[in-house]
Amino acid sequence: MDEKQRVIPQLIEEEMKQAYLDYAMSVIVGRALPDVRDGLKPVHRRILFAMHDLGMFHNKPFKKCARIVGEVLGKWHPHGDSAVYDSLVRMAQDFSLRYPLIRPQGNFGSIDGDSAAAMRYCVTGDTLILTDCGMLPIGNISNKEEAKLNMKILSYNGKENVASTFFNSGKQKIINITTEQEYALKGSFNHPVLCWTLNEFGMPSIKWKLLNEITTDDY
Repeated sequence: MDEKQRVIPQLIEEEMKQAYLDYAMSVIVGRALPDVRDGLKPVHRRILFAMHDLGMFHNKPFKKCARIVGEVLGKWHPHGDSAVYDSLVRMAQDFSLRYPLIRPQGNFGSIDGDSAAAMRYCVTGDTLILTDCGMLPIGNISNKEEAKLNMKILSYNGKENVASTFFNSGKQKIINITTEQEYALKGSFNHPVLCWTLNEFGMPSIKWKLLNEITTDDY
């Protein structure tokens, strides 16, 4: 046999160990560690490039974060929307970066640990929210397209958050769903709902689905 085609016996344990270490190091160097030249990770660079590609300059109107996240996911960073959104939020926080790279509008969290507002869905005006003033329909907070607030809101996990800005996106197409128990759901097409459904193995599981993805097999 030609020397260039020699078969070298190798223990599968050693080969798997080395392959895993090589992959892990490539991920750490390529994704997790900031570049020494500008301090940015690849996801940060992709977000900034996407915003530039969308024409989001300092003298242009603001756009929703979901628009940017979708652009990044669709073209350069298929690793989940939360990773992209969290990175975008961090670049807009003046308490995370000495020189923020993105000018934010709305709730981008606080230094006290308050999380940023959700980026991807809208609710209808009659949706009730639990505030420090009691239960209120969200449409009653303001009749303006945008308003500044200082309102405490209780989130789904019992955490108290401070709402600083209210946005009204106007009239949009919505979906109405009525369950077998006669409960009604109403919201935008991309509003997430926690469903009881079957996984790929036919086993019951809990899963977040958008309103336009819900089928008659979901509960």
